[in-house]
Formats: sequence, structure tokens, C-alpha cells
Amino acid sequence: MNKLIAFTLCSFASALAFAALPPLTPEAQEAANLAKAKTAYGDKVGAFKLCQAQNKVADQFRVSGTPAPAACVAPPPFVAPVAAVAVPAPAPAAAPAAK
Repeated sequence: MNKLIAFTLCSFASALAFAALPPLTPEAQEAANLAKAKTAYGDKVGAFKLCQAQNKVADQFRVSGTPAPAACVAPPPFVAPVAAVAVPAPAPAAAPAAK
């Protein structure tokens, strides 16, 4: 029972800590987006390699006269996401000096 109470208190405390985190800086957000894109691309490459391995095994056990397994579609090359670069506004023109 004590373990259950301790777990509940710790889970509430961690939820409060995560809720109080500040928003990411633009650089950190860009790094997170890049990491997310790389992970998604890695998943696509992994699925392609799995498809190739499954087709290789299926070809070894295929009985003549049965159709070949479906062809695997290779993922396109990795393209990093384009970061939205904020262009700073031009500085206001200086007021002419009074004589």
C-alpha cells in the first residue's frame, strides 16, 4: 500500500514538473524537428530493409507457379526539414539631428 501511495505522489510531482517547463528556444525546436525527421527517415529505411529480408526468405520457400512477393519501395534520400528563418525587421531610420 505504501508503494502505491509513493508511486502516486511521484507521478503527480513529475507531472507538475513537466507542466512547468518553459517553451523551447527556436534553436532547440529546430534541433528537435531535425531529430524527429531523422527518426522518421530511419523508420522508413528500416521498413524497406525488413521488406527486402522478407522477400528474400519468401523467395527461398516459394513454390514454382506462385506469384512473387510484392516489390519493396525504396525510400527517397533524406532531406532535412527547412527551418523557418525569421528575417529581422530593418531598423527604423534615425531622426535627423536638430541644429
